[in-house]
Amino acid sequence: MDLIGDQQSFLDYCLALVGAGLTLLVSAVVGLYLWPLRRRQPHRAAGHPLDFAAATRVAETIMAAEAADPLLRPESRSRLLSHGSRTDRVVLLLHGYTHAPEQYDELAEEFFARGYNVWLPRAPRHGTVDRRAHHQVEADELTAYAARALTVAAGLGDEVGVVGISGGAVLAAWLAQVRGDVVRRLLLLSPFFGPDPRQAPAFAVKPLIVLYGRRILPDRVTSRGYSLSAVTQYLAIARGLPGPPRRSGLVTAAVAISPLDGVVDRRAAVAVPARIAEANGITLRVHELPESLGLRHDVLDLAALGPDESDLRRRYVALYEGEPEPTSGLAGTTSGGG
Repeated sequence: MDLIGDQQSFLDYCLALVGAGLTLLVSAVVGLYLWPLRRRQPHRAAGHPLDFAAATRVAETIMAAEAADPLLRPESRSRLLSHGSRTDRVVLLLHGYTHAPEQYDELAEEFFARGYNVWLPRAPRHGTVDRRAHHQVEADELTAYAARALTVAAGLGDEVGVVGISGGAVLAAWLAQVRGDVVRRLLLLSPFFGPDPRQAPAFAVKPLIVLYGRRILPDRVTSRGYSLSAVTQYLAIARGLPGPPRRSGLVTAAVAISPLDGVVDRRAAVAVPARIAEANGITLRVHELPESLGLRHDVLDLAALGPDESDLRRRYVALYEGEPEPTSGLAGTTSGGG
Protein backbone atom coordinates (compact mmCIF):
# COMPACT_ATOMS: atom_id res chain seq x y z
CA MET A 1 0.00 0.00 0.00
CA ASP A 2 1.22 3.48 -0.91
CA LEU A 3 0.49 5.18 2.43
CA ILE A 4 1.81 8.55 1.35
CA GLY A 5 -0.19 8.40 -1.85
CA ASP A 6 -3.34 7.41 0.07
CA GLN A 7 -2.85 10.30 2.53
CA GLN A 8 -2.38 12.76 -0.33
CA SER A 9 -5.54 11.49 -2.03
CA PHE A 10 -7.47 11.90 1.22
CA LEU A 11 -6.10 15.43 1.64
CA ASP A 12 -7.03 16.28 -1.94
CA TYR A 13 -10.53 14.93 -1.28
CA CYS A 14 -10.91 17.05 1.87
CA LEU A 15 -9.67 20.15 0.07
CA ALA A 16 -12.11 19.48 -2.74
CA LEU A 17 -14.96 19.20 -0.24
CA VAL A 18 -13.94 22.45 1.46
CA GLY A 19 -13.68 24.16 -1.92
CA ALA A 20 -17.09 22.92 -2.95
CA GLY A 21 -18.56 24.05 0.34
CA LEU A 22 -17.08 27.52 -0.02
CA THR A 23 -18.36 27.71 -3.58
CA LEU A 24 -21.85 26.80 -2.43
CA LEU A 25 -21.66 29.31 0.42
CA VAL A 26 -20.49 32.11 -1.87
CA SER A 27 -23.16 31.19 -4.42
CA ALA A 28 -25.82 31.25 -1.70
CA VAL A 29 -24.71 34.66 -0.44
CA VAL A 30 -24.58 36.08 -3.97
CA GLY A 31 -27.99 34.57 -4.64
CA LEU A 32 -29.44 36.27 -1.59
CA TYR A 33 -28.22 39.67 -2.74
CA LEU A 34 -29.41 39.13 -6.31
CA TRP A 35 -32.79 37.71 -5.29
CA PRO A 36 -35.53 40.13 -6.41
CA LEU A 37 -37.57 41.44 -3.49
CA ARG A 38 -40.77 42.22 -5.35
CA ARG A 39 -43.14 39.32 -5.79
CA ARG A 40 -45.50 41.20 -8.03
CA GLN A 41 -46.49 44.73 -8.95
CA PRO A 42 -47.28 46.67 -5.76
CA HIS A 43 -50.94 46.87 -4.83
CA ARG A 44 -52.31 50.28 -5.70
CA ALA A 45 -55.22 52.19 -4.26
CA ALA A 46 -57.92 50.77 -6.47
CA GLY A 47 -61.55 51.38 -7.13
CA HIS A 48 -63.58 54.44 -7.96
CA PRO A 49 -63.46 57.61 -5.83
CA LEU A 50 -66.00 57.62 -3.02
CA ASP A 51 -68.23 60.49 -2.01
CA PHE A 52 -68.67 61.30 1.68
CA ALA A 53 -71.71 59.07 2.17
CA ALA A 54 -70.10 56.08 0.48
CA ALA A 55 -66.81 56.52 2.35
CA THR A 56 -68.69 56.75 5.65
CA ARG A 57 -70.63 53.58 4.84
CA VAL A 58 -67.41 51.71 4.10
CA ALA A 59 -65.85 52.88 7.36
CA GLU A 60 -68.98 52.01 9.33
CA THR A 61 -69.13 48.56 7.74
CA ILE A 62 -65.52 47.92 8.75
CA MET A 63 -66.16 49.11 12.29
CA ALA A 64 -69.35 47.03 12.62
CA ALA A 65 -67.56 43.88 11.45
CA GLU A 66 -64.79 44.49 13.95
CA ALA A 67 -67.26 45.12 16.77
CA ALA A 68 -68.84 41.72 16.05
CA ASP A 69 -65.48 39.92 16.02
CA PRO A 70 -64.73 38.40 19.45
CA LEU A 71 -61.08 37.96 18.50
CA LEU A 72 -60.48 41.72 18.37
CA ARG A 73 -59.74 43.78 21.45
CA PRO A 74 -62.48 46.44 21.82
CA GLU A 75 -59.99 49.25 22.34
CA SER A 76 -58.10 48.28 19.19
CA ARG A 77 -60.85 48.55 16.59
CA SER A 78 -60.79 50.93 13.64
CA ARG A 79 -62.40 54.27 14.36
CA LEU A 80 -63.76 57.25 12.47
CA LEU A 81 -63.86 60.76 13.90
CA SER A 82 -66.33 62.54 11.66
CA HIS A 83 -67.89 66.00 11.70
CA GLY A 84 -70.89 64.57 9.84
CA SER A 85 -70.04 66.01 6.44
CA ARG A 86 -67.15 66.34 4.03
CA THR A 87 -64.50 68.64 5.46
CA ASP A 88 -61.80 70.78 3.86
CA ARG A 89 -59.14 68.55 5.40
CA VAL A 90 -58.93 64.86 6.24
CA VAL A 91 -56.09 62.87 7.76
CA LEU A 92 -55.38 59.15 7.61
CA LEU A 93 -53.50 57.79 10.65
CA LEU A 94 -51.57 54.53 10.20
CA HIS A 95 -50.42 52.85 13.40
CA GLY A 96 -47.21 50.95 13.94
CA TYR A 97 -46.32 47.27 13.92
CA THR A 98 -47.64 45.41 17.03
CA HIS A 99 -49.89 48.40 17.81
CA ALA A 100 -53.46 49.34 16.85
CA PRO A 101 -55.53 52.53 16.28
CA GLU A 102 -55.54 53.47 19.98
CA GLN A 103 -51.87 54.38 19.54
CA TYR A 104 -53.20 57.63 18.04
CA ASP A 105 -55.86 58.46 20.65
CA GLU A 106 -54.45 61.84 21.68
CA LEU A 107 -53.22 62.97 18.27
CA ALA A 108 -56.47 61.96 16.56
CA GLU A 109 -58.44 64.17 18.95
CA GLU A 110 -56.08 67.07 18.24
CA PHE A 111 -56.68 66.79 14.50
CA PHE A 112 -60.43 66.40 15.00
CA ALA A 113 -60.59 69.49 17.21
CA ARG A 114 -58.95 71.45 14.38
CA GLY A 115 -61.74 70.54 11.97
CA TYR A 116 -60.31 67.43 10.33
CA ASN A 117 -62.22 64.27 9.61
CA VAL A 118 -59.98 61.47 10.88
CA TRP A 119 -59.81 57.82 9.77
CA LEU A 120 -57.87 55.34 11.92
CA PRO A 121 -57.98 51.87 10.34
CA ARG A 122 -56.67 48.74 12.05
CA ALA A 123 -53.89 46.93 10.19
CA PRO A 124 -54.36 43.25 9.25
CA ARG A 125 -53.66 40.74 12.06
CA HIS A 126 -53.27 43.53 14.63
CA GLY A 127 -55.34 44.38 17.69
CA THR A 128 -56.34 40.77 18.31
CA VAL A 129 -56.59 38.83 21.56
CA ASP A 130 -53.89 36.59 20.09
CA ARG A 131 -50.82 38.74 20.65
CA ARG A 132 -48.86 36.66 18.14
CA ALA A 133 -51.29 36.98 15.23
CA HIS A 134 -49.28 39.82 13.69
CA HIS A 135 -46.40 37.38 13.12
CA GLN A 136 -48.22 36.14 10.01
CA VAL A 137 -48.79 39.52 8.35
CA GLU A 138 -47.75 39.77 4.68
CA ALA A 139 -46.51 42.74 2.63
CA ASP A 140 -49.29 42.40 0.06
CA GLU A 141 -52.05 42.61 2.66
CA LEU A 142 -50.38 45.61 4.29
CA THR A 143 -50.26 47.57 1.03
CA ALA A 144 -53.83 46.50 0.20
CA TYR A 145 -54.95 47.71 3.64
CA ALA A 146 -53.19 51.06 3.18
CA ALA A 147 -54.66 51.51 -0.30
CA ARG A 148 -58.23 50.82 0.88
CA ALA A 149 -57.75 53.13 3.85
CA LEU A 150 -56.66 55.96 1.57
CA THR A 151 -59.68 55.43 -0.67
CA VAL A 152 -61.94 55.86 2.37
CA ALA A 153 -60.03 58.90 3.61
CA ALA A 154 -60.20 60.58 0.21
CA GLY A 155 -63.99 60.46 0.37
CA LEU A 156 -64.12 62.20 3.74
CA GLY A 157 -62.48 65.49 2.82
CA ASP A 158 -60.90 67.63 0.14
CA GLU A 159 -57.21 67.81 1.10
CA VAL A 160 -55.87 64.39 2.13
CA GLY A 161 -52.78 63.75 4.21
CA VAL A 162 -51.25 60.73 5.92
CA VAL A 163 -49.48 60.30 9.24
CA GLY A 164 -47.66 57.04 9.91
CA ILE A 165 -45.52 55.76 12.73
CA SER A 166 -42.81 53.10 12.47
CA GLY A 167 -44.09 50.43 10.06
CA GLY A 168 -47.13 52.62 9.45
CA ALA A 169 -44.74 55.35 8.29
CA VAL A 170 -43.41 52.98 5.62
CA LEU A 171 -46.99 52.52 4.38
CA ALA A 172 -47.56 56.29 4.52
CA ALA A 173 -44.48 56.91 2.35
CA TRP A 174 -45.61 54.17 -0.03
CA LEU A 175 -49.01 55.86 -0.39
CA ALA A 176 -47.39 59.24 -0.98
CA GLN A 177 -45.56 57.69 -3.92
CA VAL A 178 -48.07 55.31 -5.51
CA ARG A 179 -51.03 57.66 -4.90
CA GLY A 180 -49.34 61.00 -5.27
CA ASP A 181 -52.50 62.20 -7.00
CA VAL A 182 -54.26 62.01 -3.62
CA VAL A 183 -51.74 62.53 -0.81
CA ARG A 184 -50.87 66.17 -0.17
CA ARG A 185 -49.29 66.10 3.29
CA LEU A 186 -47.03 63.54 4.93
CA LEU A 187 -45.81 63.17 8.51
CA LEU A 188 -43.56 60.24 9.38
CA LEU A 189 -42.94 59.41 13.04
CA SER A 190 -39.98 57.11 13.80
CA PRO A 191 -40.11 55.73 10.24
CA PHE A 192 -38.82 52.17 9.89
CA PHE A 193 -37.00 52.26 6.56
CA GLY A 194 -34.28 50.12 8.06
CA PRO A 195 -33.26 48.69 11.43
CA ASP A 196 -30.83 50.39 13.76
CA PRO A 197 -27.37 49.32 12.49
CA ARG A 198 -26.57 48.14 16.01
CA GLN A 199 -29.38 45.59 15.64
CA ALA A 200 -28.72 44.60 12.02
CA PRO A 201 -26.03 46.14 9.77
CA ALA A 202 -27.17 47.45 6.40
CA PHE A 203 -25.52 44.63 4.43
CA ALA A 204 -27.61 42.06 6.35
CA VAL A 205 -31.01 43.62 5.62
CA LYS A 206 -31.63 42.12 2.19
CA PRO A 207 -30.66 38.58 3.26
CA LEU A 208 -33.00 38.96 6.24
CA ILE A 209 -35.82 40.07 3.94
CA VAL A 210 -35.27 37.07 1.68
CA LEU A 211 -34.76 34.45 4.39
CA TYR A 212 -37.36 35.60 6.91
CA GLY A 213 -39.68 37.65 4.70
CA ARG A 214 -40.08 34.70 2.32
CA ARG A 215 -40.29 32.42 5.39
CA ILE A 216 -37.42 30.28 4.16
CA LEU A 217 -36.05 30.22 7.70
CA PRO A 218 -38.24 29.53 10.76
CA ASP A 219 -39.46 32.73 12.38
CA ARG A 220 -37.62 34.31 15.28
CA VAL A 221 -39.07 36.72 17.82
CA THR A 222 -36.93 39.48 19.30
CA SER A 223 -36.88 40.63 22.91
CA ARG A 224 -39.31 43.41 21.89
CA GLY A 225 -41.80 40.83 20.67
CA TYR A 226 -41.06 41.59 17.01
CA SER A 227 -41.40 38.71 14.57
CA LEU A 228 -38.58 38.79 12.02
CA SER A 229 -40.95 37.31 9.44
CA ALA A 230 -43.36 40.20 10.02
CA VAL A 231 -40.84 43.02 10.38
CA THR A 232 -39.21 42.09 7.10
CA GLN A 233 -42.56 42.53 5.33
CA TYR A 234 -42.35 46.25 6.14
CA LEU A 235 -38.70 46.33 5.10
CA ALA A 236 -39.62 44.72 1.76
CA ILE A 237 -42.17 47.49 1.16
CA ALA A 238 -39.56 50.10 2.07
CA ARG A 239 -37.05 48.53 -0.35
CA GLY A 240 -39.75 48.51 -3.04
CA LEU A 241 -40.41 52.26 -2.96
CA PRO A 242 -40.01 53.82 -6.41
CA GLY A 243 -36.47 54.75 -7.21
CA PRO A 244 -35.85 57.45 -8.07
CA PRO A 245 -38.83 58.90 -6.16
CA ARG A 246 -41.78 60.13 -8.19
CA ARG A 247 -42.90 63.72 -8.42
CA SER A 248 -46.45 64.01 -7.13
CA GLY A 249 -48.76 66.54 -5.53
CA LEU A 250 -47.06 66.51 -2.15
CA VAL A 251 -46.94 69.98 -0.57
CA THR A 252 -45.48 69.24 2.89
CA ALA A 253 -43.35 66.44 4.31
CA ALA A 254 -41.91 66.05 7.79
CA VAL A 255 -40.19 63.54 10.05
CA ALA A 256 -40.14 63.40 13.84
CA ILE A 257 -37.73 61.07 15.59
CA SER A 258 -36.18 60.58 19.01
CA PRO A 259 -32.41 60.47 19.53
CA LEU A 260 -33.12 57.62 21.95
CA ASP A 261 -34.71 55.44 19.26
CA GLY A 262 -32.85 52.14 19.18
CA VAL A 263 -35.16 50.43 16.67
CA VAL A 264 -34.79 52.34 13.39
CA ASP A 265 -31.90 53.41 11.21
CA ARG A 266 -32.07 57.12 12.00
CA ARG A 267 -30.07 58.06 8.91
CA ALA A 268 -32.49 56.22 6.60
CA ALA A 269 -35.42 57.68 8.54
CA VAL A 270 -34.41 61.08 7.15
CA ALA A 271 -32.71 60.17 3.87
CA VAL A 272 -35.65 58.28 2.33
CA PRO A 273 -38.31 60.98 2.85
CA ALA A 274 -35.74 63.68 1.98
CA ARG A 275 -35.43 62.15 -1.48
CA ILE A 276 -39.22 62.07 -1.83
CA ALA A 277 -39.43 65.72 -0.76
CA GLU A 278 -36.65 66.72 -3.15
CA ALA A 279 -38.46 65.03 -6.05
CA ASN A 280 -41.46 67.22 -5.24
CA GLY A 281 -39.51 70.44 -4.92
CA ILE A 282 -40.21 70.85 -1.22
CA THR A 283 -38.06 70.83 1.92
CA LEU A 284 -38.34 67.97 4.38
CA ARG A 285 -38.77 69.27 7.91
CA VAL A 286 -36.96 67.11 10.45
CA HIS A 287 -37.74 67.40 14.15
CA GLU A 288 -35.53 65.66 16.69
CA LEU A 289 -37.32 65.34 20.01
CA PRO A 290 -35.47 66.45 23.14
CA GLU A 291 -33.91 63.58 25.08
CA SER A 292 -35.45 64.99 28.25
CA LEU A 293 -38.86 63.68 27.18
CA GLY A 294 -37.59 60.13 27.56
CA LEU A 295 -39.47 58.95 24.46
CA ARG A 296 -37.79 56.20 22.49
CA HIS A 297 -39.22 54.47 19.43
CA ASP A 298 -42.90 55.07 20.19
CA VAL A 299 -43.00 58.85 20.00
CA LEU A 300 -46.78 58.70 20.40
CA ASP A 301 -46.45 57.36 23.94
CA LEU A 302 -47.69 60.67 25.27
CA ALA A 303 -49.62 59.67 28.38
CA ALA A 304 -46.68 59.99 30.77
CA LEU A 305 -45.51 63.39 29.54
CA GLY A 306 -47.76 65.50 31.73
CA PRO A 307 -48.05 69.10 30.48
CA ASP A 308 -45.63 68.35 27.65
CA GLU A 309 -48.18 65.99 26.10
CA SER A 310 -50.37 68.74 24.65
CA ASP A 311 -47.30 70.68 23.48
CA LEU A 312 -46.02 67.67 21.56
CA ARG A 313 -49.43 67.02 19.98
CA ARG A 314 -49.53 70.60 18.70
CA ARG A 315 -45.96 70.27 17.45
CA TYR A 316 -46.83 67.17 15.43
CA VAL A 317 -49.80 68.93 13.83
CA ALA A 318 -47.62 71.95 13.00
CA LEU A 319 -45.07 69.66 11.33
CA TYR A 320 -47.86 67.99 9.35
CA GLU A 321 -49.34 71.30 8.23
CA GLY A 322 -45.99 72.90 7.44
CA GLU A 323 -46.73 75.73 9.84
CA PRO A 324 -44.36 77.40 12.31
CA GLU A 325 -44.07 75.25 15.38
CA PRO A 326 -45.74 76.49 18.59
CA THR A 327 -43.56 78.10 21.21
CA SER A 328 -43.40 75.87 24.29
CA GLY A 329 -41.12 74.32 26.86
CA LEU A 330 -40.17 71.63 24.33
CA ALA A 331 -36.84 72.62 22.89
CA GLY A 332 -36.09 69.89 20.37
CA THR A 333 -34.40 70.61 17.06
CA THR A 334 -36.20 71.28 13.81
CA SER A 335 -34.36 71.63 10.54
CA GLY A 336 -34.61 71.13 6.82
CA GLY A 337 -33.56 67.60 5.92
CA GLY A 338 -31.70 66.45 2.87
